[in-house]
Amino acid sequence: MHVTMLLYPRLTQLDLTGPFEVFAHVPGVTIDLVWKERGGLVDASGLHLFATHAFHDAPPTDVLFVPGGPGQLALMDDAETLTFLRKRAEQAKFVTSVCTGSLVLAAAGLLQGYRATCHWMSLSQLEVLGSVPVQERVVVDRNRVTGAGVTSGIDFALALVATIFGEERARLIQLSMEYDPQPPFLGGSVSKADPTHVEQLQTMAAGFQKKREFAARMASKALRLV
Repeated sequence: MHVTMLLYPRLTQLDLTGPFEVFAHVPGVTIDLVWKERGGLVDASGLHLFATHAFHDAPPTDVLFVPGGPGQLALMDDAETLTFLRKRAEQAKFVTSVCTGSLVLAAAGLLQGYRATCHWMSLSQLEVLGSVPVQERVVVDRNRVTGAGVTSGIDFALALVATIFGEERARLIQLSMEYDPQPPFLGGSVSKADPTHVEQLQTMAAGFQKKREFAARMASKALRLV
């Protein structure tokens, strides 16, 4: 089984590396890190990553995966990337994402009519792109599986492994990773956070969120949804 994981400049590495760690524990799974060209790129925080394949020579896709991050904005009207995702989705058994990666899938027209999730600050943009936004950590709708913000990538990947390989395999991976979250503070989700913290984050991110909203509207027009 081949998992095709999209790499791109300024992604959020934990969106990618959380699921990567889970998939890497499954015997027989090959993970292909794919971008327009083979070679190095840098994530949003300065971590250097390496694309093992270019779009044109990537192996066949069983699971298609798109992470999120600030670089997502540039992909919303990137014809080469969106075309690659559409073509790979045709052969994939599962089309998946974490965080704002779902906005890229939606911009490619791959989430129209599907329930999906995203980072809480961008969740409403899914509706603009023809999807049904759901504020849950992992959302499964037929062969579309999406995870919410950043850290949900581990939950997403364990849920997908359970679907494909069985719950026993997923439980063994969870134990081997000692995935037993006990956060030092309550408030890691918008539903549990102090409202003042929610407001602070929204204020800090307001400028970039406006750019994301604009990109979603433009992608919606390209898909002729408005």
